[in-house]
Amino acid sequence: MTDSEAAENALPPVTLDTKLQNVVGGKTAVALVKAFGVETVGDLLSHYPRRYARRGELSSISLLPLDENVTIVAEIRTVEERPMKARKGSIVEVKISDGRGILSLTWFNQSWRAKQLRPGMRGMFAGKVTDYRGHLQLTHPTYRLFGPGAEDEPEMPTDAAAAKLWIEQPIAIYPATNTVASWQIAQTIELVLDSLGPVPDPIPTEVRSERGLLPHGRALELIHQPETDSDWRRARDTLRFTEAFVLQSALVQQRNEARAQKTVARVPAPGGFLDRFDAALPFTLTDDQQNVAAEIADDIAQTSPMNRLVQGEVGSGKTVVALRAMLAVADSGGQAALLAPTEVLAAQHLRSIARALGPELSVELMPTLITGQLPVAERRKALLRTVSGQAQIVIGTHALLGEKVTFFDLGLVVVDEQHRFGVDQREALRQKGALPPHVLVLTATPIPRTVAMTVFGDLDVSTIAELPEGRQGIETFVVPLFEKPAWVTRVWSRLAEELAQKRQAFVVCAAISPKQLEEGEIADPEASASASASVTAPADVETVLAELRRNPVLASARIEPLHGRMTSEQKDQTMRSFAAGEIDVLVATTVIEVGVDVPNASAMVVMDADRFGVSQLHQLRGRVGRGGVPGLCLLVTSAEAESLARERVEAVAATLDGFELAQVDLELRREGDVLGLNQSGGRSSLRLLRVATDGVLIGEARGYAQRLSDQDPLLESVPALREAVRRRLDDSERASLTKS
Repeated sequence: MTDSEAAENALPPVTLDTKLQNVVGGKTAVALVKAFGVETVGDLLSHYPRRYARRGELSSISLLPLDENVTIVAEIRTVEERPMKARKGSIVEVKISDGRGILSLTWFNQSWRAKQLRPGMRGMFAGKVTDYRGHLQLTHPTYRLFGPGAEDEPEMPTDAAAAKLWIEQPIAIYPATNTVASWQIAQTIELVLDSLGPVPDPIPTEVRSERGLLPHGRALELIHQPETDSDWRRARDTLRFTEAFVLQSALVQQRNEARAQKTVARVPAPGGFLDRFDAALPFTLTDDQQNVAAEIADDIAQTSPMNRLVQGEVGSGKTVVALRAMLAVADSGGQAALLAPTEVLAAQHLRSIARALGPELSVELMPTLITGQLPVAERRKALLRTVSGQAQIVIGTHALLGEKVTFFDLGLVVVDEQHRFGVDQREALRQKGALPPHVLVLTATPIPRTVAMTVFGDLDVSTIAELPEGRQGIETFVVPLFEKPAWVTRVWSRLAEELAQKRQAFVVCAAISPKQLEEGEIADPEASASASASVTAPADVETVLAELRRNPVLASARIEPLHGRMTSEQKDQTMRSFAAGEIDVLVATTVIEVGVDVPNASAMVVMDADRFGVSQLHQLRGRVGRGGVPGLCLLVTSAEAESLARERVEAVAATLDGFELAQVDLELRREGDVLGLNQSGGRSSLRLLRVATDGVLIGEARGYAQRLSDQDPLLESVPALREAVRRRLDDSERASLTKS
């Protein structure tokens, strides 16, 4: 065979983009895809070790979590085989130890295990931890033994120095499942690394040199196959910075591309809608409101579309700032669309905007509501006003995204409570403009700076922290039913005391009925995962409503339900009646979490508070104390003292500062829940980067990325970075960045 023929027949070099099945075989590749969603060599090499163990160092059995898959290093103490009592066959039971605790390993009808496993042997054992009669055990675990007797692990060297290194060498322990063990992942990665060609570096040479980083390929080798602890630590530092740099480079690129688009500049007309509104405003905007309003006015006066996030405390007046932007757009002949997460909130926005505009401006601007449950005749009128441009302010729910909703000149999209919408939904509304409209995203969930940089790095961020004058404080108390179950009686008598002062109250439940959680309003999954109450059914609207109506201390109270299973008309009528003082207590799901504004509502009782996240509890609490009377919030929980669920509830009770709570939330949550997919559009899959602790690193990476983009907008000088950005964000994720 000639050299040219050999070259033609040679397999293509293995790169980070090579499909895994082309390197490790179809069966292994399929198992890895099912277990972890990894499809390419780069995906697998980004499945980093969770920790490192040593052959001579045992894991702590006492710290093993129940009902989770674990991999531990331990020593075999006893091996016993005995016949089963109830049926034919035998049980092999092995006791392993970390020197202090004991863990049982159990196999049914696998006698050969008793011959393979011998006391004194050490190895890695993997399986799901369960509790059997008060003792921890792994049933049918997998394992890999060390040293003499091990089939696929090299023998311990006889030379003393080499043996010491062998015992102390870090062994990568990977996130694993019951179908793919840690050492199987390690073996596959070893095969992949042996086949991998040169790995281009996404970090510019001068940046790598300045920060003392390893070449990218070497970092991948050392994080998976370190010989010393310093190897994996240096590799981890390199790869963590690389992750931050690639992500920030993608965000900077998308921000630049968005700014390169063209739209219509929206400038308010002298004596127009905005000036008339400002002249009639019965209060003075806070300094924060004025500053943010000026930033928005400057943005929408440009021919590149605004993409701004406004975060503000509960009740800080974000809506009036957004309304001023809508009026500036209306002055230029354009329309504004306000997207709200629930029908209750959309209807309330319509009423509050019409009230703020006053009769004359309301007639001229014709604010219009579009929701999924509008009667056919009303919906037809609303669609006609929208397409003709007669309605210059259109408010709605997801129904605004429907194909039949067409705008005459959509100039501004306002998204309220952005975390309730996926990026595709926001983009669907943005696409209804003939030219890209300006986009204003509102959130009453304060966002720590590192999250803002990581999730919303392609948006400009404004903050309204100052509350309007006249707001009363809110007292918050934890009602710990685990220790004080009788205190629930005091909750209802305290509620009755508020009602006796002609005030109103909310009682919030996580579920509608004993078997139905509120659709789309599910309690915070991170909260539920660790809440002790989550093993029992949550308090529900139907049950609590019946109990309160029977309670003698509330005998004269007018108590009604509010939840997502009610029709749009029922919900709207209930909220109108509550706002008018015709209802004393609303027993509701989290449909009242945002935007509901009833100044006379002074008390909030949250049942099973440990089922909700920190920011959700802060949002709920913000429904009271909005008028001239002080607010009271009672967080009822059955979570045990010192548990994570209880800690979260107590954190909310300790402060009214939403920005402080946002940081607490970030620190208490598991990393994967900080950047939910709805917020990030695929940017939540951080591997080594931790937004709770890597704020300085993220900021530094942002600076490097911005400087590189300023010099080389298309990243032509660093083709490996272009490829890394592409791998980090596939086509749909990449598109979603522009939609955030």
